[in-house]
Amino acid sequence: MHTISFREDILPLKDKLFRLALRITFDRAEAEDIVQDTLIRVWNKREEWQQMDSIEAYCLTIARNLAIDRSQKMESQNLELTPETQEMPDAKMPDQLMEQNEQLSIIHRLINELPEKQRSILQLRDIEGKNYKEIAVILGLTEEQVKVNLFRARQRIRLKYNEINDYGL
Repeated sequence: MHTISFREDILPLKDKLFRLALRITFDRAEAEDIVQDTLIRVWNKREEWQQMDSIEAYCLTIARNLAIDRSQKMESQNLELTPETQEMPDAKMPDQLMEQNEQLSIIHRLINELPEKQRSILQLRDIEGKNYKEIAVILGLTEEQVKVNLFRARQRIRLKYNEINDYGL
């Protein structure tokens, strides 16, 4: 049986925890605080680590719950998440870069308009690369609910994006 180490197993999860918290709260400082609080809570439960099926799922669940609690208190769910950094090839023309930035902005706005559950599932599946079972454990849902919510989130983004792209709405 693998002994869980804070330094080797939990600390490397801080970037995933940050991205998840940022996706929910839309606030970098708040997301950093959530990661810190998550790591403290996990450390305080260190006697129970060996009984856990997945320490990563446990960490992500704590971060998600803290982020939801804080975002509901701050009512920050309608703020837009802007990309901090983007790697763009030098070969693109300025008009292509502007068009790409506009498309990314629209997609981020559409993701931000999704209900919290769909946003979280989309984040965990498409950005973090989690499988349906892991997402179900983290969010306390069935795999079928995860699949349905992910389908609906993608479909909604696709429909809204095509409306905006086709009709300029």
